[in-house]
Amino acid sequence: MVLLDRVVSVGDDDLCAEVVIRPDSMFCDGTAVGAWVGIEYMAQAIAAHAGWLARRRGDAVKVGFLLGSRKYEAGVPAFDVGSVLHVHAHRALQGDNGLGAFECRIDAGGNTVATATVTVFQPDNVNEFLSGGTAV
Repeated sequence: MVLLDRVVSVGDDDLCAEVVIRPDSMFCDGTAVGAWVGIEYMAQAIAAHAGWLARRRGDAVKVGFLLGSRKYEAGVPAFDVGSVLHVHAHRALQGDNGLGAFECRIDAGGNTVATATVTVFQPDNVNEFLSGGTAV
């Protein structure tokens, strides 16, 4: 499931992606997408950033996991059809163990409409991790 429409800009620690809310958008009831979907937009922006970094280094893109978010706040109940959302993800912390934290926000119409700190994990060996082995 890919919810982002395009990457607007990307750098070492930042990515901005665009989402256009359409009547046929996933999770849309025909008039709007619930603001709760914003956390998934943020997670996908982080995944896009990780993929961009891997490709830039010539590495394979690895699977990562959304561990959670701290204080997801949305200033709107939903994102209306026709809205153009800019999803920003800034890498605030990145450990050698695959743990990372991103400060994220969603802007629409020149205003910030949602914010969260999102924690992610990208193990070196995803199959071993999923089978109960070591995380790194």
